[in-house]
Amino acid sequence: MASDYNPYCKLTRVWVPDPDDVWKAAEITRDYKEGEAVLHLQLEDGTPLEYQVGPKANALPFLRNPDILVGENDLTALSYLHEPAVLHNLRVRFLESNNIYTYCGIVLVAINPYEQLQIYGEEVITAYSGQNMGDMDPHIFAVAEEAYKQMARDEKNQSIIVSGESGAGKTVSAKYAMRYFATVGGSSSDANVEEKVLASNPIMEAIGNAKTTRNDNSSRFGKYIQIGFSRHYHIIGANMRTYLLEKSRVVFQAEEERNYHIFYQLCASASLPEFKDLSLMSAEDFTYTSLGENIFIEGVNDADDFKKTREAFTLLGIKESSQSSIFKIMASILHLGNVEIVSERDGESCHVARNDVHLQHFCRLLGVELKQMDHWLCHRKLATASETFVKTMSCQQAINARNALAKHIYAHLFDWIVEHINKALHTSSKQHSFIGVLDIYGFETFEVNSFEQFCINYANEKLQQQFNSHVFKLEQDEYMKEDIPWTLIDFYDNQPCIDLIEARLGILDLLDEECKVPKGTDQNWAQKLYKQHSSSGHFQKPRMSNTSFIIIHFADKVEYQCEGFLEKNRDTVYEEQINILKASEFQLVADLFQDKSDAPPSKASKVNVRSLKTVPKVPNKEHRKTVGHQFRSSLHLLMDTLNATTPHYVRCIKPNDLKEAFSFDSRRAVQQLRACGVLETIRISAAGYPSRWTYPDFFSRYWVLMRKSDLTSADKKQVCKNLLETLIKEPDMFQFGKTKIFFRAGQVAYLEKLRTDKFRSACIKIQKTVRGWLQRIRYRRVRRAAIGLQRYGRGYLARRYAEFLRQNRAALICQKQYRMVRERRKFLRIRRATVTIQAYARGMFTRRIFWEFMLHHKAMLIQKHVRGWLQRKKFRQALDAAIIIQCAFRRMQAKRQLKQLKIEARSAQHLKKLNTGMENKIVQLQRKMDEQSKELKTQNEQLVTANASLGSEVTKLQKQLEQVRSQQPDGGQVESLQEEVERLREELQEAQAHRKRMEEEHGNEKLSLSQRVEELEAENALLKVEKDELNRRIQQQTMNSAAKESSASLEMELNQLRERYQDLIKEYSRLERRYDNLKEEMDLSKFQPGHHRNPSNQSSLESDSNYSSVDKYVGETDDSIQQVKEMGEENAAMDISLFMKLQIRVRELETERKRLQVNLDKMEEQAKCKGPEPKTPTSDVATGDLVYNNLKESEVDGGLNSSKEPLDKEEALKAYHGLCESKKLLEAQLQTQTRQHRDELEALHTQIELLKDDLEKKQELLNYMSTLSPEAKVDYTVQQELTRLTNSNLELKGMVEKMEKNERKLRKQLRIYMKKVQELAAQAAAHDVDQNKDEKNKMIQKDIRMTKVKNFEGMLEYLKEDEARLIKTLITDIQPSTVSATVPCLPAYILFMCIRHADYINDDQKVISLLTSSINAIKKVLKRNNDDFEMISFWLANSSRLLHCLKQYSGEEAFMTQNTTKQNEHCLKNFDLAEYRQILSDLSIQIYQQLIKVAQGIIQPMIVSAMLESESIPSLAGVKSMGYRNRSSSMDTDADGPTTYTLQGLIRQLSQFNSIMRDHGLDPEVVGQVARQLFHCINAFTLNNLLLRKDICSWSTGMQLRYNTSQLEEWLRANNLFQSKASATLEPIIQAAQLLQVKKKTSQDAEAICSLCTALTVQQIVKILNLYTPLNEFEERVTVSFIRNVQSVLQERNDPPQLLLDTKHTFPVLFPYAPSALSLEAVRIPPSLGLDFLVRSGPAPSD
Repeated sequence: MASDYNPYCKLTRVWVPDPDDVWKAAEITRDYKEGEAVLHLQLEDGTPLEYQVGPKANALPFLRNPDILVGENDLTALSYLHEPAVLHNLRVRFLESNNIYTYCGIVLVAINPYEQLQIYGEEVITAYSGQNMGDMDPHIFAVAEEAYKQMARDEKNQSIIVSGESGAGKTVSAKYAMRYFATVGGSSSDANVEEKVLASNPIMEAIGNAKTTRNDNSSRFGKYIQIGFSRHYHIIGANMRTYLLEKSRVVFQAEEERNYHIFYQLCASASLPEFKDLSLMSAEDFTYTSLGENIFIEGVNDADDFKKTREAFTLLGIKESSQSSIFKIMASILHLGNVEIVSERDGESCHVARNDVHLQHFCRLLGVELKQMDHWLCHRKLATASETFVKTMSCQQAINARNALAKHIYAHLFDWIVEHINKALHTSSKQHSFIGVLDIYGFETFEVNSFEQFCINYANEKLQQQFNSHVFKLEQDEYMKEDIPWTLIDFYDNQPCIDLIEARLGILDLLDEECKVPKGTDQNWAQKLYKQHSSSGHFQKPRMSNTSFIIIHFADKVEYQCEGFLEKNRDTVYEEQINILKASEFQLVADLFQDKSDAPPSKASKVNVRSLKTVPKVPNKEHRKTVGHQFRSSLHLLMDTLNATTPHYVRCIKPNDLKEAFSFDSRRAVQQLRACGVLETIRISAAGYPSRWTYPDFFSRYWVLMRKSDLTSADKKQVCKNLLETLIKEPDMFQFGKTKIFFRAGQVAYLEKLRTDKFRSACIKIQKTVRGWLQRIRYRRVRRAAIGLQRYGRGYLARRYAEFLRQNRAALICQKQYRMVRERRKFLRIRRATVTIQAYARGMFTRRIFWEFMLHHKAMLIQKHVRGWLQRKKFRQALDAAIIIQCAFRRMQAKRQLKQLKIEARSAQHLKKLNTGMENKIVQLQRKMDEQSKELKTQNEQLVTANASLGSEVTKLQKQLEQVRSQQPDGGQVESLQEEVERLREELQEAQAHRKRMEEEHGNEKLSLSQRVEELEAENALLKVEKDELNRRIQQQTMNSAAKESSASLEMELNQLRERYQDLIKEYSRLERRYDNLKEEMDLSKFQPGHHRNPSNQSSLESDSNYSSVDKYVGETDDSIQQVKEMGEENAAMDISLFMKLQIRVRELETERKRLQVNLDKMEEQAKCKGPEPKTPTSDVATGDLVYNNLKESEVDGGLNSSKEPLDKEEALKAYHGLCESKKLLEAQLQTQTRQHRDELEALHTQIELLKDDLEKKQELLNYMSTLSPEAKVDYTVQQELTRLTNSNLELKGMVEKMEKNERKLRKQLRIYMKKVQELAAQAAAHDVDQNKDEKNKMIQKDIRMTKVKNFEGMLEYLKEDEARLIKTLITDIQPSTVSATVPCLPAYILFMCIRHADYINDDQKVISLLTSSINAIKKVLKRNNDDFEMISFWLANSSRLLHCLKQYSGEEAFMTQNTTKQNEHCLKNFDLAEYRQILSDLSIQIYQQLIKVAQGIIQPMIVSAMLESESIPSLAGVKSMGYRNRSSSMDTDADGPTTYTLQGLIRQLSQFNSIMRDHGLDPEVVGQVARQLFHCINAFTLNNLLLRKDICSWSTGMQLRYNTSQLEEWLRANNLFQSKASATLEPIIQAAQLLQVKKKTSQDAEAICSLCTALTVQQIVKILNLYTPLNEFEERVTVSFIRNVQSVLQERNDPPQLLLDTKHTFPVLFPYAPSALSLEAVRIPPSLGLDFLVRSGPAPSD
């Protein structure tokens, strides 16, 4: 260090002791010189302080670390390593950043937040899996991953040691560590071992945890769980060891504490029916559960917890009977505590109260004799050398004995449960390695410390010794690895304290010896301790007590009270009481107390360990059964196990005693840090070289201190050495290792000061230059302003003078004009008056002349009208006279003519003419009458015949009805039903009449309304025009938003449905692969020696089909029956899948029988309508039933039963079945008739209800219309009419579609019938002509060729026996490179052309076989190449293309719109393959999911390195010291180091994926969906890593990340994928990058952040703000108040409580229909494929 550097100068910040806060921050206000006695300080609140320093006073205070180092993930990264720095760093991380985990070298410090945090989900486990310790933020999962990785890499057993005070969170930490192992190392089998391991937690918490004053769920025992792993590092089993159960809690609890949880859970569930016999009450009514006076825990439901406990028991395989016995024993302990013991008068004896109910319940539940237990609770035996005495006990002695018995029962039951848990977790497989999780009590000190605290602290002494030696060893290994000179570091060795406790004649030995003495007491033992150990430096005698002693532990002095030590060490229970329990009638109770031999432990508990040091031998074998001796032995075994493993340490800290969330009590924290060894780790690290930097990191951080020539040097290591030798003059302050530079404490702070000074001087220079530049700019601006002001001032004066001149001139002009106007107005006024007078005078004279002219004109008009009237009157008189004369003359002529006609009428000739026409008419009428009489006669005969037939039919029906009535006791019901039907018919007629009346009224009303409509049409038209205009405007405004919202919601629902469906497909695919694996294992097992393999004629391709087809179940059933015949009845009984297939076939036959029965009933009804037939209806039913029975027997009995039985027995069996079926048939007929009557009645009721509803609706319609205005009536009427027309159109459309479907169905049935006719004809011809097989095949082929009259272009023909060859060549053995130069998706086209040919020749079996074999072959190829991206992409393209071909050529109009005429001619003619389209769609989804899985597996290791760690923008990021990050134990030493990926490498990989998919002809839409899924993966892994790494949450990372995302967006644009929604998936990391870059100070900044980060959840935003870390002194941290402000603004959001993104989320894939423009006849098959056996039909081009 430079000689002139004084760390205690002005403005230096230091730490000073404080009684309340332990340490307080202060600042030096005056430079300190060596030798001064006072250091002048100022506290943070402004209070001055004179700090005394000197040899007799305080030492110089501790220096504070720079702000840039505060909040580090690793405490060893601090430059100044001391207690206040550690405490302050933990406080800042816990309170400001809410980080509960912090590294301290190899130790993980975990502070209990007393709040549930969302940092333990499966996505967090995924994020930490495979990461090096130190790469991510501190976490319990990081420690678990480190242990798992070292176990796999080094093949050495591991241990995780979790310790801490009660309430510090040990149990939760151990639970999460086990959850991590269960998730990462899940079992490979179906045993679900990991679930069982986790299921042991609720059981152990129920029976071993209790509420204390410090913790609501405190573990009152220690446990060590060994999780065993196989060679493939899957969990195969586990084993648990427990230590020092606190048995005294069963019978005593302090105030505000509880007994073990299981007792309260039982009492809370006492109302359950299965617990009635336990006679349980409330926990307040039992002595053992009410001593703490508070039986409840806030936020805990004991009944729900009890359900979880029972479920865990069941999962671990503990039977219901055993569970019931366990609960009985628990309940008996509660009843035992309520047994009342009454003292006798002498005080030396006692007895149990008479008829004590609780004692009766105790004996009943344990199955022991009541009298014996009543006696021995108050008596005990004393054995001497010669005889045995029975002695009474005092009341207190009896109570103590009762409590001892209760503790003994609970302890044995606890051990039994642990033993059975171990049995459930035990495995027969060989354990390759294990990881142990030790959850053990931390150092304890209370006001009264007893035997339990002594054992706990003894265990912690042993663990601390192991911890110190391990830390020291790691430091030594690190120095030796880097070739650093090693000097012995003095560290605290607590071996003397351990010897004081466990050595010969130590505390435990003296305690066992005193227990051996018949009348040993605690006081005598204390005196022996004083005499033996008074000279020990770790033992002290209290001044004011003779019954206590003090031990100086590594953490603190602890005073132990001797009272009760001997009793607890002996753990005495009277033998008589135990013998009673041994004689229990319940096996479990008797087994609990059986004597166990000193047999060696089971294999499951054996661990191949080798101790690092010798274990002290047991001094005396007689002391083995004392509690202290047992605990010492188990502790030695534990230490041997830990020494044989690689330990990992988790130290849990309790931040406060009030259990407040995120509250930090410095005094309590310091006590625990001292006790758990964290400060000792710091002290050991600080004694050497605590700060360590790699050469590249050091160069990147401190290059600003180097010369320009050094920066260009290639040897960075030498440059760093030269710099340090220049800056730090003392060579002992640093050391150069192979890969790292080691610094003494404080040297990094000194380098940071130099770096800051360098930056500060550079900033000052920049500021000086900028300020000068600003001043010059200001001067120029002022000068320009002055010149401008002068110019504008002079201009203003000139403009003002010019204005004055203009105003003078304007005044003169105004005066001249004014005078002129005044004179002109005067002249005009006189002129207007003169003109007016002249006008009025001339008008008067003119009017007089006009009046005279009008008088003469009127007189002339009167004369004209009078003369005209006189002439018209004269003309009318003459006209009337002429008409009268004409009438008289015409009357006279008419009379003459009438007289002449009368004379002619009387003549005969006239009558003859008239009668001639009448005779013809009479003849015609006579003929017509004869014809009508004949028709009437014929109709009468027909009517008589019909009456006769109807009479016979009625007679027949009456007979049948009487027969039915005779068989049915309630036959009168039919008549009542008929009466009811008649009544309902009458009501229906009345309703119809009422309906007609209503319709007439409605028609009249409608007529009146129509008239009103016509009147208002014009007005309505105008209103409609205005309304339409307004609606158009409104719709234009709302259409876009409404359409977007509706489409977004519909799309979201559709995507959810697709996602669920595709998840089901994914799960089905996984189960299918699992099934295939099991099948392969079974097949392999069949090849073992001595096993008989049954022959099979099935194809290996066909046997793998799991899909339904046209004849799916028929084929499966036939195969199954064949298998039954081959395997035999006994073997077939074991094949469950075979019986399931047969069961499906039977159900289908039942359905077919019912359908035939319905058809038969219809035919009977038609026959009845036509007339009676000689054949009875029952005969048809019996015939159909007999056919069904024969078919069923031939399908089932013929396959399963052997043919060894006699023929007559079979006939008898058939006859019996026939009788049974006929009986069933009669019952079915009766039920059918009853059902028909009931259905008819229900139909009539339904019709009436419908009519009533119709009437009600019309009535409501009329009422509603009566209340409307005329305009509204018009609108409503029009709307109703439109609705009616729309509904009718829809109904007609549905009828048309239904008829079209029926037409297609009938056509298909017609084709099938034609095919069957052809087959029957072929069979008949085959019977007539007996030819060999070859000739028959030739004839068939000849006939086929002769029937090919159509054009066969675009079809490929192959023989049935060539199918396997086709599949093998085209699917199994094909490589994508062989068809790369041909048409994309060539295999799909070839397969479809083969399908076309099979469809044309109407061979359904060929179609089914080809499609099934192809699908199975594709699955096998993908299974064999499950990690080959190119092969998976190739078959995804071909599967989707085959699916599109099946759609394009299906003949459905929806898929034919884009086809050419030739393509429409190639459509399938005979088969509807819609079912196989669905199968191919599911297959494509499975291939797509496999493709995504492979692609994600390839790019996943590249994402974090490329997006966050590589420097896309050089020299932008800074480097900070990471402490123990990337130390050797965390890295893979076998490799050269972790592989680093760049953004360009990631983009190249994406480009390779894109080119492969496009080369294979994959649809562009599917390529876009693949890109979207991969970009989601990139986003999720990047954001999750960012949220879990404090070191990269900085401004420079935000800049790098934004640049990287822009490069990815450019890649999308360059590859035409920007429209695939892939860029939208990057929105969260884009917003995270912007969040890292934006300003974070004011409330406006908070609002801007909230409006900016819409794609991030509230937790993610707050987490990033908490993690934000400045890389330089000039950056500012995000204040806590700002984060609280952001949280308050974001309160309105309803974001899910999710921190990390789901990396396993898969978007639902959609395969849009993409028809091919390629014509099938243009497809050419290259000769290299070897498909010569395929025959191209028709004049297609040849190769």
